[in-house]
Amino acid sequence: MIQIVFAFVLWAAGWALNARLANGPGADTRAARLAVPLIFGATLLGMWELLVRGLEVPTVILPPPSQIAGTFAENTGLLWRDFVQTILKGAVSGYVIGCGAAFLTALLVDRYDYLRLGLLPLGNFMAALPIVGTAPILVMWFGFGWQSKAAVVVLMVFFPMLVNTVAGLQDTTTMQRDLMRTYASSWGQTLMKLRLPAALPFIFNGLKITSTLALIGAIVAEFFGSPTLGLGFRISTSIGQLDLGMVWSAIVVAALSGTAFYGLIALIERRVTFWHPSQRG
Repeated sequence: MIQIVFAFVLWAAGWALNARLANGPGADTRAARLAVPLIFGATLLGMWELLVRGLEVPTVILPPPSQIAGTFAENTGLLWRDFVQTILKGAVSGYVIGCGAAFLTALLVDRYDYLRLGLLPLGNFMAALPIVGTAPILVMWFGFGWQSKAAVVVLMVFFPMLVNTVAGLQDTTTMQRDLMRTYASSWGQTLMKLRLPAALPFIFNGLKITSTLALIGAIVAEFFGSPTLGLGFRISTSIGQLDLGMVWSAIVVAALSGTAFYGLIALIERRVTFWHPSQRG
């Protein structure tokens, strides 16, 4: 019972500290913006630990964070190999191929109207296909290695990236395009000088959206066939063994990878589109 009381005391203390930081004179500083989410996350982890132990929740239902951390520390080598198999081989390769192909296709769609009329409706149909239906088929086609996971990722990221890029390329006013025509600019010159810079925020938005889709696609694809490595394989086999500590450890690796991947793209976006109003604040 005392753990439950401590959990609510911890929540009240974390709430008060975060409210003071968020509403204080230094709320706009980088230190405050970093401290608030860290304190909030630490408070949630502390409450999780105290409530699970205080309510005596079985570890096969919800293990405490300390047990998850112990399992993580004991299996760092195995989790690293799973990370390489799922993230570096499956997710990243499929992400690069899918987004690159979508960008090149968007240029063709923007250049030829019949492709826009014919391909984009098909893209909406393909984007609606459930991954649990397409993943087993692609595993059968490409085998149980990382190549089939990359194929699933390509299918998942291609059309969201295509739609965002096409929308960005069309995000110019008639007056801007007329001005380029008065300078006798070709389609390529207009693309490089006007339309592509205007499309960059849309392109990065597509890259950020598909970064999470790539991770999900690679992990889910491993549920339908994988070598004895991979985060999806680790989660599915550990669930069968009731090893919830390993399951949560694999989830932590996936969450940290996805956060780092998204943050890297957001950082590149800030450097490249520093001129855009959204980046200037």
